Amino acid sequence: MSGEKKTVLVVDDTPENIDLLSAVLNPYFKVKAAMNGALAIKIAQGKNKPDIILLDVMMPDLDGYEVCRRLKKDVSTAAIPVIFVTAKSEIEDEQKGFDLGAADYIAKPISPPIVVSRVKAQIALYDQARHLEALVAQRTEDLHHTRLEIIRRLGKAAEYKDNETGMHVIRMSYFSKFLAEKLDVSEEWIDLLHNAAPMHDVGKIGIPDSILLKPGRLDPQEWEIMQKHAQFGCEIIGDSDEPLLNMAREIALYHHEKWDGSGYPQGIKGEAIPLSARIVAITDVFDALTSERPYKKAWSEERAIALIESEAGKHFDPTLVPLFLECLEEIREIQTRFGDEIFAAHK
Repeated sequence: MSGEKKTVLVVDDTPENIDLLSAVLNPYFKVKAAMNGALAIKIAQGKNKPDIILLDVMMPDLDGYEVCRRLKKDVSTAAIPVIFVTAKSEIEDEQKGFDLGAADYIAKPISPPIVVSRVKAQIALYDQARHLEALVAQRTEDLHHTRLEIIRRLGKAAEYKDNETGMHVIRMSYFSKFLAEKLDVSEEWIDLLHNAAPMHDVGKIGIPDSILLKPGRLDPQEWEIMQKHAQFGCEIIGDSDEPLLNMAREIALYHHEKWDGSGYPQGIKGEAIPLSARIVAITDVFDALTSERPYKKAWSEERAIALIESEAGKHFDPTLVPLFLECLEEIREIQTRFGDEIFAAHK
């Protein structure tokens, strides 16, 4: 075998058996030894895991079957191939070992060429499995990053068409992340929200420029058209089993709904509005208020906070508003880091 030697963990309560297997394997592998099942499990779970385990069956305290069962139950050791080396050679004994997840079964007294051949074969299979797993993981990560980049680009496309800037979607997505971290939700859900939030206004791509860029107040007919951007965003993102796109669609459709039911497009209220959209409703409005636009000056933080607080229980989820205010220190850092002047300098 070329390259660094693979590690074989030999587990047997009889020193002579360990010595014999070590003598057979040492020319080809690095050999570690354990004289009981508890030590074998500890070594297998350690930092430098063995590439394969040769496991005796008949041992005191934990027998080989129980050691194998525990190794296969632990996600950190489940993939390590186990070969039983034992005098128990009845068919039912072998079947029990394979049922527990063993890769092979070698009967005592051992044949050195068979031991070496079987170990090499199982390590080769294990190496191949690890290589394929690494390729799949890399490909999955590449696809994930590609999806994220598409979502970010679509989010920015909507902002380029609007009076807002590309920094708005970055800021509000961070604000959303900070608020979600105050809740009893998983890290995975927080990550989905952070990456889906920039798509909230993608439906504005479907709104005519004459309405979207109008500097003054919209008339009732124009406002009716403007409200359609929520449904347009939902349709642009479409139905998907992909969690990230599913949340992006949810946010796009519902982020203009209000806690008291006076929002759009469906007029739903309270907890019928998805949590993701209730979070984005606050973060989107806060960033819009505190940012300068061609049609308005930026509000002060104090004035924006006063409005957010006054709309708790009306526009916004009243349980989320105080949690949002707890994020102000982090929010200020993001406002400094991703200010609109940075966007303008890089256009």
